Amino acid sequence: MLSTAPRNRRRTFIAASATLAGAVALGGLVALAPSASAGEFLTNGGFETGGLSGWSCDAGTAAVVSGQAHSGTYALQGTPSASGTAQCKQNVSVAPNTTYTLTAQVKGAYVYLGVDGGTSTWTPGTGSGYAALSVSFTTGASQTSAAVYVHGWYGQPAYLADDVSLQGPGSGTTTPPTTPPTTPPTTPPTTHPTTPPTTPPTTPPTTPPTTPPTSPPPSGGLPTHALVGYLHETFANGSGYTKLADVPDSWNIIDLAFGETSSPTSGSIHFTRCSASECPGVESDADFKAAIKAKQAKGKKVLLSIGGANGEVQLTTTAARDAFVSSVSGIIDTWGLNGIDIDFEGHSLSLNTGDTDFKNPTTPVIVNLISALKTLKAKYGSGFVLTMAPETFFVQMGYQYYGSGPWGGQDPRCGAYLPVIYAMRNDLTLLHVQDYNSGSIMGLDNQYHSMGGADFHIAMTDMLLTGFPVAGNTANMFPALAPSQVAIGLPASVNAGNGYTAPAAVDQALDCLTKKTNCGGYTTHGTWPALRGLMTWSVNWDKFSNWEFQKNFTSYFG
Repeated sequence: MLSTAPRNRRRTFIAASATLAGAVALGGLVALAPSASAGEFLTNGGFETGGLSGWSCDAGTAAVVSGQAHSGTYALQGTPSASGTAQCKQNVSVAPNTTYTLTAQVKGAYVYLGVDGGTSTWTPGTGSGYAALSVSFTTGASQTSAAVYVHGWYGQPAYLADDVSLQGPGSGTTTPPTTPPTTPPTTPPTTHPTTPPTTPPTTPPTTPPTTPPTSPPPSGGLPTHALVGYLHETFANGSGYTKLADVPDSWNIIDLAFGETSSPTSGSIHFTRCSASECPGVESDADFKAAIKAKQAKGKKVLLSIGGANGEVQLTTTAARDAFVSSVSGIIDTWGLNGIDIDFEGHSLSLNTGDTDFKNPTTPVIVNLISALKTLKAKYGSGFVLTMAPETFFVQMGYQYYGSGPWGGQDPRCGAYLPVIYAMRNDLTLLHVQDYNSGSIMGLDNQYHSMGGADFHIAMTDMLLTGFPVAGNTANMFPALAPSQVAIGLPASVNAGNGYTAPAAVDQALDCLTKKTNCGGYTTHGTWPALRGLMTWSVNWDKFSNWEFQKNFTSYFG
């Protein structure tokens, strides 16, 4: 999800491919090639031509402006829309097995800099001045081209970029840009690996490959089919503030977004409600606490959602683990909440090199998170509601890649949620993977599936309810979850995030998964009428769109 701004503060996008042409790694994770005799590889990176020559930009979103440059006379101004990020991209010729550094000066809220299919960086805001962004990447053994980009975020204000530079060894030459698209792209760019490190099974499993947990999963006191939504509680954005008391009773789980930490490795979580100046109409603490009790009296569950796009949490030490448990317990007790939602994104979870067995993880941030969750569960008992909202990159991407891989060049975040889900499978109330802000992901049919339609939700959910071999290794199977533990995560509207799915396509996905009808081209490995339901980012964005998501859920499930 995104937190203070996109999701517009929930959910950062991670490209579905862990590598660019199979081998782009995050800077600092592999030995970088020497970069003596560096040359400039971008054309018109300072926009001093007074135009966009060399760049391919989303149609109608970019302009070169004067008087606002970081240096020189001109700068790029990109103006995002509700459905586009105002991306400008440049294709360049590169050398194989070579390290390059991409830098830029940016100004504004939510500006991203990166390379297609590989690493990226971003800033949630620069205040009144320019700030530097920088990323490094290493090309693959046969790679001869790359596409670098700068963009803003959906529905956010215009941004400025200047002095964009790509430095590397040798003399830079550029590849002529492609023709700008006539309409803004609806999905972020993604590049599929050309040579996966392991080969997925040639035939998908026909039955769950491993036995699901023998003990019944916790129901959390939820109805057979539940509606889950995130409520913007600590920040404001374009959707407007919604009081908890005004959330309709159709919502069975309300996730308060977000509990965050001011220092990622401290483990100490804070929950600071939005101020009246930022969120006009915000209720008092007393009224908020009363609203929590009123929802609970009606059987609703109110949870603290921890993380989001800006809430990076890395429990690198046992001290951080203990601080996490103590601070989260304090928030639960202060407000009288039913449990927590783990919405760790970005770099919160990644696997150390050599940590290859999801059933027996060794990476401290993974081990300490599992320990913390087990401690909280033991403290609050059977009534404790535990949900998780990972991105597809951290879960289903594990079918192809797990961690940094056998040679250490993959993104170490690939599949990093799998050990946490597996360890907590007997205590996990609900898993609702974000089927949005995602690149294309390979399903059990060994085909890539892209977000925005029924097919993506069917394929991604089928993986959770069937189980799958991790990194294509049939001797290392991630077991199926119970249908009652799974919900489908979607954006509430086109304003809420990339990958919006129209109600008719949502219904098609539900028909296929719960009735095995209306499946289109994908054949599921089972039928699951007990599928728990739907999650959305967010309640606020659904209200903004006249409750389209909620109304469709109620219409389908009754």
